[in-house]
Amino acid sequence: MTAGGSGRARLRDLVAASDPGLLRLAAGLRTAGAIALTLAVLTLLGFDVRHLVGGAIAAMVATFAIREKQRGQQAVTLALGFPVACASLTVAAVLHQLVVTGDVFFVALIFCAVYGRRFGDRGTALGLIGFQVYFLSLFVGATLATLPELYGVVAVAFASSAVLRFALVPQTPTGILNRMREAFRARLAQLVAAQLDLLDAGPDDIDKALAAARAGTARLHETAMMIQGHLEEGTADASGARLVQRRIADAEITAERLGLLLLSARSAERADTLTLHLPGALVPGGQRPLRDETLATLRRDLEALRLLVLRPTSAEIGTGLAHVRNRLLGYRDEENLPKASPAVQDVFRGIGEAARAVLGLRLALDGPQDDSDDTPSTARSREELDAEDLAIDAGEEPAEEEKTGLRRPTTRAAVQVAVGSSLAIVGGEFLSSQRWYWAVLTCWIVFINTASTGEILVKGYRRLLGTVLGVVAGLLLAGLVGHHTWTAFALVLLFVFAMFYTAPLSYTLMSFFVTAALGLLYTLLHTYSLAVLVLRVEETALGAACGIIAAAFVLPVHTDRRTNDLLVTALDRLGDVTEAAVDQLSGGPAAELLDKARDLDQALADLRAAVQPLTHPVTPMRARRDTARYVVALLETCAYHARSLAATAELLPTHPSIAADPRLRRACRRTLRNIATVAARVADENAAVAVETGPSIASLLEPETGSLARYGRITDRVLRHLQRLDEAVMGLARPLKVPVEEPTP
Repeated sequence: MTAGGSGRARLRDLVAASDPGLLRLAAGLRTAGAIALTLAVLTLLGFDVRHLVGGAIAAMVATFAIREKQRGQQAVTLALGFPVACASLTVAAVLHQLVVTGDVFFVALIFCAVYGRRFGDRGTALGLIGFQVYFLSLFVGATLATLPELYGVVAVAFASSAVLRFALVPQTPTGILNRMREAFRARLAQLVAAQLDLLDAGPDDIDKALAAARAGTARLHETAMMIQGHLEEGTADASGARLVQRRIADAEITAERLGLLLLSARSAERADTLTLHLPGALVPGGQRPLRDETLATLRRDLEALRLLVLRPTSAEIGTGLAHVRNRLLGYRDEENLPKASPAVQDVFRGIGEAARAVLGLRLALDGPQDDSDDTPSTARSREELDAEDLAIDAGEEPAEEEKTGLRRPTTRAAVQVAVGSSLAIVGGEFLSSQRWYWAVLTCWIVFINTASTGEILVKGYRRLLGTVLGVVAGLLLAGLVGHHTWTAFALVLLFVFAMFYTAPLSYTLMSFFVTAALGLLYTLLHTYSLAVLVLRVEETALGAACGIIAAAFVLPVHTDRRTNDLLVTALDRLGDVTEAAVDQLSGGPAAELLDKARDLDQALADLRAAVQPLTHPVTPMRARRDTARYVVALLETCAYHARSLAATAELLPTHPSIAADPRLRRACRRTLRNIATVAARVADENAAVAVETGPSIASLLEPETGSLARYGRITDRVLRHLQRLDEAVMGLARPLKVPVEEPTP
């Protein structure tokens, strides 16, 4: 029973880590289930295969179009979506014989559907339903005579979608957030396991182990950002959301710091933070000899930390887990550190800080726990966490200025997709007067969640690649399945599930499953042939080309311009969080540091998405690709140090061993000035600015009087973060071609 329970727990943790919140699993099950229920009901009502195909498409649209997080809002949008779908069907049937008028209306509908995104999730959903149901009417050949049956089919599809969403596969914001928390724990444990492998890796395995640690760090950060996006809806009050946000941030920062300390401990030199963020970065040279007993202790404590992360609260009966927790927290006190080199002692300190972060995470997520076996070190950690909890308060963020007219992204995208769709209609008619809408569908899709010409180019390439592979699969499956209706529908359901499960991971895979499913649907409609599948490839290529042309020549947003704008935003956010953290560490008033840090993280996430066209493997400009990767890695390094400064500053009001140091504000002026200088140069390459070099940050904090103490361990950690941040900002100046000047005496 114990082995079986342990196996189930490992499987549960693996699933939770691979799909935070089970969002992909729920989306796949919900969509495939809605289609299956629709098919079952329509079959019992005696509808033919053509209506079954239409019902399957309508159920899929009604399910994936809804994006709100609250169930009440989802119900309202689904209810509004039904009359929108019926109106779209009606217009399509009326304009069935009026080719030119129908095409003009289709373009207008596309414009309105994209423009509707400015009204939030509901506007996006209703626009998507209107467009996709019009596409459905073209797919099944809707006419006025078939409208009553199609209304019934759509009604059954929407009802089936509601049953799956609200009854069979329900999801609540609180439930999603709870599952994301478990995913964070699982990914945190995976990162600690990767760090353990990094400790043991030999010269031949170090690159592989370091790549695993990088991937684990990135996955942990991804989960933290997902939790941030669901905190408001998933928690009962703002203070509770702030508490979870704080504990998640602490755990993320201490885990990343622990990896850096491990790299330094196993090497003959201090590891650069860039090593954890830049794929292919050089591993610190040399191998620091570690005594066998020290290695054994480190392995034991890292494994204990991993188990401490994973062990559920219900398993804390007895003294075993309490003993492990007390031992790890004891490393926060100097007298409990083992005799070893300073670099190795830093690792044990990092384990102690990570254990404290895990304790805070468990208290925030699971509530109060038994403290009868606490040692003085553990009791002190609990007191610090309780004091921090009392100091947490929710703040409001200022609203950003909204763009208007053609500067608004939704308006610009609506104009672009309308022009691209018009080109696709004309070109598609030349290829096929019956299935020209495939080109329009591709043109529409490449504009979804894209904001620059480069992003559209990459998305079009991925869709074309997935379509070609799907055509090959369609050829094979059509020959195997033939006209076995229910076998084909079963495969369609499998492909629909796979499509939604893989959509966030790979757009190419999603396109593959879509095309394979369409091949089976055409088999059911008795319109399958090799020519049809080849035509789909041609229409897809045409639609992608029309989208790229529209993006390049109609109100274009070039990749360089967009990445520069987002780079400036990221630098501004970096300056904001650094200045606020240093100001608080220098004795200034408390600020909403975690909110500022998450704003920086979001700006970096936007930048990473925008530079994908520059870093894609098919990019011919290799030097430019390497430069883009290097700049993003340097920014991630800067963000790590800024987050660490913010986390330390948040401790200032409640931590007894941390005191404000007014000298920090003066020492950080140059760094803040250089961040602003780099941002100004990126915004305007002709700006007459230059970054300034100078002495180390530590040297700027030399005491003004001989009797004044220099600085303690906490201040020393702050100095290291400031120094690394200063160096990383100077590193940004080189690839971004910002002049460097020596300081004036």
